[in-house]
Amino acid sequence: MILRRWRGVIRTDARDAYRDYIAATGGTDYGSTPGNLGFQMLFRDLGDGTTEVTTLSWWENLDAIRGFAGADIALARYYPEDDDYLLERPMHVEHHAVVAGGKAP
Repeated sequence: MILRRWRGVIRTDARDAYRDYIAATGGTDYGSTPGNLGFQMLFRDLGDGTTEVTTLSWWENLDAIRGFAGADIALARYYPEDDDYLLERPMHVEHHAVVAGGKAP
């Protein structure tokens, strides 16, 4: 299993709108891509009017990620309205091999 991690920054007052926007774009695309095992979105308020956003998605293998991200899986995938929200738009994502785990409390 592979974990794909992306991180960006939005305005704190845009949290709810951004959450809904991602559910309708990236979340829908994750779920409709064969080999996707799920995703989560995390918010962390930075205390200066901005919020860090992290998306975590789980995949069966790297080929499944290519079905979502394209040939260069290291590049972040963006949608047309992302610039309306994102204050930081990193070019790359991280991939991690999941080697152990357990159930969340």
